[in-house]
Parts: sequence; structure tokens; C-alpha cells
Amino acid sequence: MLANLKRAGIPAKGYDIRPVPGVGSDVQHFCDRLTVLISVVRDAAETDALLFDDQAVINHASQLHTIMICSTLSPNYVKGLRDRVPNRITLIDAPMSGAQVRADAGTLTFMTGGNIEPVTDLLNAMGQTTHHMGAYGAGMTAKVLNNLLAASNTAMTRLVLDWADANGVAESALLDLIASASGQNWFASGFNNIEFARDGYAPDNSIGILVKDVAAALDIGPNDDTSLPKLVQSSLRQLAPRPR
Repeated sequence: MLANLKRAGIPAKGYDIRPVPGVGSDVQHFCDRLTVLISVVRDAAETDALLFDDQAVINHASQLHTIMICSTLSPNYVKGLRDRVPNRITLIDAPMSGAQVRADAGTLTFMTGGNIEPVTDLLNAMGQTTHHMGAYGAGMTAKVLNNLLAASNTAMTRLVLDWADANGVAESALLDLIASASGQNWFASGFNNIEFARDGYAPDNSIGILVKDVAAALDIGPNDDTSLPKLVQSSLRQLAPRPR
């Protein structure tokens, strides 16, 4: 995402707590003259660390006027940020879909909430499609609901591939069928290009992130019957690596 911003001629810089080529690890330098913060951290705890606690960007970046939350988080948590962030700072929720392959290509899909007009050039530099869902928080609501479906597709596609193995049907043949039949879904259609498609579950990998995203969706469930999403979570936690 940072590379695509730079390719578009936008004077962007990055920050990470870990050494990453082309990305700084000095938070004071990062905050110097920072006006728009694009947050792409893992979860609410890391968001708190970035904004308020360990890095405390809100305190150190005196020129900061806009924060774009691009992580996938609980919509309730995101809406709650409005009471914690100074009113001089505009909050926009802009979670994205497409995984690493589309982030690299600059073809992410963003789901946004709030006034995005001032950051349209940033969104266009990093993505191909923007779905504006409504007021602040609506983008995150749409994202976690989308990811609940994505998690379901992931769990079930991996299951049917395992069952195909057990019954002597080749993986490639089944994936070709799914691509043009009623079982079609994003995970099966992109199976050979999605970098985590064959991974087993680990708390810190992309399958683990899907488990986290299901929890974010459960946080806004309007009724007490959460058995199906919880079953998807459980299925993802049991995934073992699939042979390449």
C-alpha cells in the first residue's frame, strides 16, 4: 500500500515496530509533519497502542487532521474511537479486501464510512474499487459482514477439498468445476493465487486473522443465535496445512 501511494506521487512514509525494508521504525520521525494517518494494524489492541499508548501518534503528531482505519475491527470499537479522538481529527473507516496479492497490485476493494472526499486520491492509489457504505462506522460493519462470508467460504472450501482427496478426486479438477458451478466462491476461484490458501491455523497468520474477523462480526450480531458463525470459527481453528 505504501509503495502504491509513492508510485502515485503521494509523499507517504511508513512506520512499523519491526524492521521492514523501506519502512521506518522511529515513531517521532514518522509523526513529524504527519497529516493523514492510514492505520493498517492487526486488531484493537494494536490500534490502541498506535493511537494512544505505546506510539501515541495522536499526542506526537501535532499536524494530524485525518485518521483512516483500514484494519478490520469490531464496528462497535471503531465507533467508540470518536469519543477518544480529539474532534479536530476526522475519522474515516476504510477497511479493505483483496489480501496481499491485490494490495501489491494496487487493486484493493475499500468499504468506507464517513466523509471520504478529502482522501479519494489515497484510496484510488491503493485500490481499484471503493464502496461508500454511509456514515462513520458503516464501512467497518460492511467489512466484518463480508469477512464472515469469506471465512465461511474458506472453511467450507478447505473441507470439500479434503473430502475430495479422501475420495480420489483431484484438487485441480474440483477447483475447475467449482469455478463454473453453483459452489463458486472467491476462495476457491482464487485458491492458487491467495497466499494463505493452503495454510493451517496459527494465531498470527491470515487464517488466524479470519478467526479474529468472525469475532468482530459476532460483536454486532442482532440476535442470540450465533451458532453458525461460531462453528465457522471452530472449523478455521482446526485447519491443518494443505499440501502444496
